Amino acid sequence: MSGPWAGTPAAAGPGETVVVPGRGLQLPRGLPFERWLWIGRQLSAVSTSAAWCLGDWLAFGERAYAGRYRQAIEQTSLDYQTLRNYAWVARRFGLSRRRDTLSFGHHAEVAALTGPEQDFWLRKAEEHKWAVKRLRQEVSASLAERSAGQYGQARRHDRAGQGQGEHGWVVLRLQLRISAGLLETCQAAADKASLGIEAWMVIALEHAAQAN
Repeated sequence: MSGPWAGTPAAAGPGETVVVPGRGLQLPRGLPFERWLWIGRQLSAVSTSAAWCLGDWLAFGERAYAGRYRQAIEQTSLDYQTLRNYAWVARRFGLSRRRDTLSFGHHAEVAALTGPEQDFWLRKAEEHKWAVKRLRQEVSASLAERSAGQYGQARRHDRAGQGQGEHGWVVLRLQLRISAGLLETCQAAADKASLGIEAWMVIALEHAAQAN
């Protein structure tokens, strides 16, 4: 097999060359199922690894090169906003806290939470083999339940809908009136970043605050 997997134990044999051009993947006819499955697993691992590596790369550039790092990014084919999302998630998880059995998307779904909460939900996702969508649903349901309880408590204390969460976090209940077109645009941006729209909005708010 040519490319980054050549020489590995599962590499293809004679006549089973897999070509990886810039636009996609070319697989030979008659490729054994085991080889095809192995390639899929490798691609999945590369995809997750790439997101982490790009996030770490940008985070390093932000620290080391001040304003110059953005000029460098403009000379690549990488989308700056997507990279900032990657970097935000990467900064929330040190290398030792990243779980090999879960994707970058799993980590992104809980990145806005506190450290202990992140570990709790990632452990649950690992134990129950949850897909990213299932993890998103579980976390959203839990946050909605917590927000409802804290909202009621806040109302009793005349705090205008704000509740003080654990570890100093503030749960803010918001109702936004936006056009269907803007919602579609936001959802598309969240999908592009492999995030739920709630997590994407938290990142967008943090970026906006830092820009000011």
